[in-house]
Amino acid sequence: MRRRIAVGVDFGTASARALLIDLDSAEELAEAVRDYPHGVVDEALPSTGATLPPNWALQDPSDYLPTLVAVVTEALGAAGVDPRDVVGLGIDTTACTIIPTTAGGVPLCELPDLEGRPHAYAKLWKHHAAQPHADRINELARLHGGLFLDAYGGKISSEWLFPKALQIFEEDREVFDAAERLIELQDWIVTRLVGHEVRGAQVAGYKATYVLDDGGYPGVEFLEDLAPGFSSVLERLGHSWLAPGARAGGLLDEWADRLGLPVGTPVAVGSMDAQVAVLGCGISTPGEMVLVMGTSVCNLVLAEDKRHVEGMSGAVRDGVIPGLWAYEAGQPGVGDTFGWFVRTCLPESYAIAARERGVSAFDHVAELAAALRPGASGLMALDWFNGNRSVLVDADLSGLLVGMTLGTRPEHIYRALVEAAAFGQRMIIDTFTRSGVPVDTIVACGGLPRRSPLLMQVLADVTGREIHISTSRNTPALGAALHAAIAAGPDDRGLASFAEAAALASVEQSAYVPDRSDRQTYDELYEIYAHLHAEFGRNPVDVMYALRRIAAQQRNPEPNGRPARRTRSHPFERTPR
Repeated sequence: MRRRIAVGVDFGTASARALLIDLDSAEELAEAVRDYPHGVVDEALPSTGATLPPNWALQDPSDYLPTLVAVVTEALGAAGVDPRDVVGLGIDTTACTIIPTTAGGVPLCELPDLEGRPHAYAKLWKHHAAQPHADRINELARLHGGLFLDAYGGKISSEWLFPKALQIFEEDREVFDAAERLIELQDWIVTRLVGHEVRGAQVAGYKATYVLDDGGYPGVEFLEDLAPGFSSVLERLGHSWLAPGARAGGLLDEWADRLGLPVGTPVAVGSMDAQVAVLGCGISTPGEMVLVMGTSVCNLVLAEDKRHVEGMSGAVRDGVIPGLWAYEAGQPGVGDTFGWFVRTCLPESYAIAARERGVSAFDHVAELAAALRPGASGLMALDWFNGNRSVLVDADLSGLLVGMTLGTRPEHIYRALVEAAAFGQRMIIDTFTRSGVPVDTIVACGGLPRRSPLLMQVLADVTGREIHISTSRNTPALGAALHAAIAAGPDDRGLASFAEAAALASVEQSAYVPDRSDRQTYDELYEIYAHLHAEFGRNPVDVMYALRRIAAQQRNPEPNGRPARRTRSHPFERTPR
């Protein structure tokens, strides 16, 4: 009897991971991970070495497909499976990560006359330089009566497709005009594998402001009001969609040969990494929330009804599980914030102590922080070191640390950063529940839950909720593999339904349980967090904006070497948002 093996590939921010799962035993057979050769391009353009402006985050599309080949072939070799036993291939990626291409799918940065143009590269999900364009879109949408904003909690940010596209249109018209397609990374990869253009309804609903109930994309009149000629962006986008779990096509000969799989192997329509993790956690019913925790945290919660939730990143019916609404929210910098602190803020004495103990500097400072009582640091932080996704939807906000004295130690700061991440999650969860979207169960997955038990315990204590952990260490890749099995379908030895797929995933029996003795202290601290959250996130006299503006002026002087001239008469003044 032939085995039934599904392959899932998760394209993360810095690397790709392939996973093989046996559909009969639910056993994860093998995995393989490979970093992208160019990584995240946020300082200098690979082709020229030219310095990028602040808040840019690009990737080189030439990294993606060779990395796909490397991880799939390595995982197949490690598992020792017969390639004929593979029933399907699933792909998930970060989003919104868009690539400007020719009609034939060639990334513009691969064309000799455009390889030195930053806008010709893939714009990574965390490319925040398009925030001013997002602000204009929000303001104009409000003037037009709100349009699509209700589906996104009242705002969109630079992490959506249209702000990134508008930035290209206004800053490099030659690249925009050459871009016959603007396509999401997941759709681009699947398109290359099957030989015809494929667009997924999931990413269109969450990141391209495609609201089916309101006629799809923003209309021509709105886009022309943004910028004359910008409505031509609609010619570069998808208009025909495949639902999650649909079969996009079969592997072309070329890619079957390179991947070591049979020609025609079913390929599922591409998925977003966080959304596909819901199925990878075994979740398929209303009231269940998934926290995908890594460099950032993405919240997905399923519900039967549509509600308005401030600052959500999208509410899409059938966006994750057929028949249910799936709401997205999140924090754009959590693991990244901890990593930044350990890399840049620990004194050498801590690194020496860690080496003497035979542990990493991260584990050393985390253990010291874990020994502190809640609030004992005397500090409070705001978790906006990479902006705020939910509930404020503002990429221009920045981190804050209050309460430092000459007695402040690194572990005090680290503990405050951990507590701030938990307070940010409580703000998101409370916003959902106040809006009528129940959160009954929380399951966490990704690298952080296993890497940082301190964070998970503090999260349970701050929210007053049990936090369950996904059994799989490769949840998005597992979800992508399960989507591949659904795309294959029972006639091709795959799976018949999302419910059948969810049954193959599981959570650990043990969970992080709230310590009720700390609840009063955390409630008091949360009140302080909420006060700072409102003061710095909603107050029109915005210190954070002023600091960013002044820094940008000093980093980008005029040709005479002097700082750029100020355009506002008062340091706190800003463009209305």
